[in-house]
Amino acid sequence: MLRENKIWIGNNEQGQPVSIIPKMANRHGLVAGATGTGKTVTLKVMAETFSDMGIPVFMADVKGDIAGMMLPGADSEDMQARIQRFGLEEYGFTYQGYPVCLWDIYGKQGVQLRTTVSEMGPLLLSRILDLNELQSDILTIVFKIADDNGLLLIDTKDLKAMLTWVDEHSGEFAADYGKISSASIGVIIRAIVALESAGGDVFFGEPALALSDWLAQENGKGMINILDSASLINSGRLYSTFLLWLLSELFEMMPEVGDLEQPKMVFFFDEAHLLFNDAPKALLEKIEQVVKLIRSKGVGVYFCTQNPRDIPDGVLAQLNNKIEHGLRAYTPADQKAVRAAAESFRENPAFDTYETILNLGTGEAVVSVLGEDGIPGMAEKVFILPPRSFMGSVSDEQRDQKVKGSLLYSKYATAVDPDSAYEILQRKGVEAAQEAEAQAAQAAAEAEAAKAEEAARKEAEKAELAAQKAAEKEAKEAAKAAEKAEAAAQKAAEKAERERQKEIKKVGNSVLGTVGREVGKTVGGKFGKFGKTLGGNLGSQLGRGILNTLIKK
Repeated sequence: MLRENKIWIGNNEQGQPVSIIPKMANRHGLVAGATGTGKTVTLKVMAETFSDMGIPVFMADVKGDIAGMMLPGADSEDMQARIQRFGLEEYGFTYQGYPVCLWDIYGKQGVQLRTTVSEMGPLLLSRILDLNELQSDILTIVFKIADDNGLLLIDTKDLKAMLTWVDEHSGEFAADYGKISSASIGVIIRAIVALESAGGDVFFGEPALALSDWLAQENGKGMINILDSASLINSGRLYSTFLLWLLSELFEMMPEVGDLEQPKMVFFFDEAHLLFNDAPKALLEKIEQVVKLIRSKGVGVYFCTQNPRDIPDGVLAQLNNKIEHGLRAYTPADQKAVRAAAESFRENPAFDTYETILNLGTGEAVVSVLGEDGIPGMAEKVFILPPRSFMGSVSDEQRDQKVKGSLLYSKYATAVDPDSAYEILQRKGVEAAQEAEAQAAQAAAEAEAAKAEEAARKEAEKAELAAQKAAEKEAKEAAKAAEKAEAAAQKAAEKAERERQKEIKKVGNSVLGTVGREVGKTVGGKFGKFGKTLGGNLGSQLGRGILNTLIKK
């Protein structure tokens, strides 16, 4: 409740109000205590007051009873006793419901809440997927390649398609991005499939949550955005990483405003220990940075957990408004933790903080808040106010009516699948297949043409060889015929020559015989018969010599 324009938490043992000053509310805070000590009631009381101030609030409904804030509280003897104890009627206490918007990343118990893979980023996604350092580095590289190639990562199928594409082309990326292990890619894809099987795939997609929708008011009261976490809490990594993403998005979205008179939004982080369990150093550094800087954006963050030791020192040092419900110390380790919690408060000489924390009852707490000067006040034992809204859970019918009656239901109910990495890479695959098919067809056609050309060349060579052989055969036959004709001609000439010579001899012998006889008569007649004969022989011999000379010529 508001009292003196402050966030009234409860009264101390002297009956004096203990309140958080609005301009100190964005200095963050811690609400701690064992199960059943009243942490949820404290969160409700604070959230109601912030809403009354027109400040939007975010809360996680881990046990299913935060949603009851949309209904007026129920009267009872216990409530009447508490109203009278705190004198609440004097300050206008009435039972009332608060403006509530119910959300659910699974889309079953509230308005569908989504973000994109790109907005979640590789660091937070690595935590959800439980990746080791090497696998986380490779996922970061894949995000960088997607960004460099203009490939939007909207949902899990986009991320799987991107991982597969990078794996298939790892050799091409090695020079610019380093070696990418195919085995690590396989591990990441299997982790994504496991997340999808657990229902996490519906969380990634469009339309993504516009956090500006949370900075809303209804009838002057700040909207209380409640995330149904009853089933989500079973996946501690998804739950805690999602809430850290919300903080990171708020940090990125909200402008720098410095110190305001009151926060622009208050964020309650229930079961905060899940955020830090097994968180890598890089993530712890990011959480510490966000918590340290987000107050300058006008956002107050309140961590709710069972024990302050669940919060790392670097973060715990940023939580200036402390509400410590009862802790139990059954072991030496528990006692040490309680003593550490007690020592984190500014000592109050009026009581022993350690013993007080051990003996706090339900609805009681040790509280220290910042004063006007920003200095933590002394520890005080405080009795926490009762909430105005309903303390229990709501029926399925009431929840469904509230969800579907929200103006944001129609905006986020239906998922859309924009043109992103999966579709683009599918087209690239089809285009590559078509190009490969065209290249294969062209290669086949070129091979067929080359084959036909080779066959034609061989056929031409064969024809040319046949023609050459035919020409050679014809030439041989012509040469043979010529030789035969020449031989025949030579034989004919030789025969004619022999006939000529024979005829010459015959004519010559006849002539020579006549000549010889005439010479014999003429010359040898003077010497008688012997002389005629001798003369005839000499004439004949002389004629034959002359004849032989003529024939040779």
